[in-house]
Amino acid sequence: MGKYAKWIGGTLGWAFGGPIGGLLGFAAGALFDTQSDRLTGEHQLHTTQGDFVMSLLVLVSAVMKADGKVVRSELDFVKGNFKRMFGEPQGAQAIRMLGDLLKQEIPVRDVCMQITRHMDYASRLQFMHFLFGISKADGIISESEIRLIDQIAGYLSISQADFQSIKSMFVADSSSAYKILEIDPSASDEEVKKAYRKMAVKYHPDKVSYLGEEVQQGAKEKFQQLSLAYEQIKKERNIS
Repeated sequence: MGKYAKWIGGTLGWAFGGPIGGLLGFAAGALFDTQSDRLTGEHQLHTTQGDFVMSLLVLVSAVMKADGKVVRSELDFVKGNFKRMFGEPQGAQAIRMLGDLLKQEIPVRDVCMQITRHMDYASRLQFMHFLFGISKADGIISESEIRLIDQIAGYLSISQADFQSIKSMFVADSSSAYKILEIDPSASDEEVKKAYRKMAVKYHPDKVSYLGEEVQQGAKEKFQQLSLAYEQIKKERNIS
């Protein structure tokens, strides 16, 4: 009963209600039942780091099963990221919970609706980045995975431009750098600079600082990819 106590103890917020709470109840067993009694009618609206992690685990389990199989490389990617982000003990706990969640059918739409009601846009963008990272962990992002992540983006009210921006960080083509900046290759040099400044504000790691240094570190990776795209365009155009 106590193996998830550290995670659950930091998650006394909105993630314990609705479909996410039901899924976590399966994974956490009696501990969830005890805590949920305390939360009836008292759901917190503020998103905690625990809310973010638990919600992410639920969506991760759905994406990992999207192509009909769960491969070792994906598990290793998730395991490595959670241990890097949250340390060895909590990372290991997260993986154990993921193992339980993988046995369940995930009501993706309902879960996403709950997340959208309570989580800010910047944090939802970070979900997108992480989900694409998992999908590419085996070297190939399948069409079924892309379809599901696109569907999740819609349920999370992520704009199509933002979805394409993050997707282009993982699925490269000749215009990926421009898609990351959410502009057309025909854009002027000044429009390129303006787009970068706008995206730098949107993707700045400080947007998710309230979720803790660990999540903020993950956001820095997305910000770095934005900067690399901008540098690529500058080099191609000889923009100073």
